[in-house]
Amino acid sequence: MDEKQQIIAAGKRLIHEGYTTHTWGNISLRGADGRIYLTPSSMDYDLITKEDVAVLDLEGNLLEGARKPSIEKDLHLEIYRRRPEAGAIVHTHPMESLAFACMGEEIPLITDAAVMTLRDTVRTAPYGLPGSKELAANCADTLGNEAMAVLLANHGAVCLGADLEAAFKTAKVLELTAELCRKIRSMGAEPEPLPEKVQKALLSM
Repeated sequence: MDEKQQIIAAGKRLIHEGYTTHTWGNISLRGADGRIYLTPSSMDYDLITKEDVAVLDLEGNLLEGARKPSIEKDLHLEIYRRRPEAGAIVHTHPMESLAFACMGEEIPLITDAAVMTLRDTVRTAPYGLPGSKELAANCADTLGNEAMAVLLANHGAVCLGADLEAAFKTAKVLELTAELCRKIRSMGAEPEPLPEKVQKALLSM
């Protein structure tokens, strides 16, 4: 599949696997040509065609696409500018992770899978209005140079990967880790991250 077809397929996955509802959330991919392929704004994921996919440069100039790019285009572009290893970004609104985002809490790395996939504590970025440059900066600042996921206060989650498959894996592990943290709390305990030396060993494997 070319980049536009990948965006279309990923959009269907986003909605049908429960990562968001309605037309919320957005997906982007950094192409081999360095251009950014992004879902259009406020469009049913099942109806998106190749002509609807927005193609941008890193400065945000629209190069191709019949529709307005996602409102969160600045968020995607800011991450790509700061994280050159990122090849794809999935912005989700999943229930378990969103609960932590609404509380402004962190999601600790409590399992091997969380360490190896999320790579750093998942922190909550300060609130910014949807589509604002403030939100984009808050997201990128909180994400930092190592973490593969970040929560957006009272909004959702942003997950990175080398490609779209990896970005969806990040989203899945994030949601499972959030659910596990909630279950641990329901049993009267606090979720504890793996020791730092264990995390370093896992990340070096």
